[in-house]
Amino acid sequence: QVQLVESGGGLVQAGDSLRLSCVVSGLSFSSYRMGWFRQAPGKEREFVAAISWSGGSTYYAESVKGRFTISRDNAQKTVYLQMTSLKPEDTAVYYCAATAGTGIVTVASYKYWGQGTQVTVSS
Repeated sequence: QVQLVESGGGLVQAGDSLRLSCVVSGLSFSSYRMGWFRQAPGKEREFVAAISWSGGSTYYAESVKGRFTISRDNAQKTVYLQMTSLKPEDTAVYYCAATAGTGIVTVASYKYWGQGTQVTVSS
């Protein structure tokens, strides 16, 4: 059974930092590209960041570039999202996802999803 379990969310103030973690089990982690998405109330789920199998390539949405950093530890089967300089508009439920395919920025590209972790940024 494949499981993706996110943690690390919380309530922070604007300008603060948070690090999200996603522990994966039930699949060959190093064979999957990993992504982070977020969904704010009333909005569609949107791409935040993605990382290649080895971690050598990373991709970011323009809205988080320079503030967020995605990384992975294949030995620990964990993907991270370090978020700095948080803004109220970063408030959302954050999801990690896994894909064995080539697409990385669309929801449809990902086969496995976690349940999400809430991030709330107050002004």
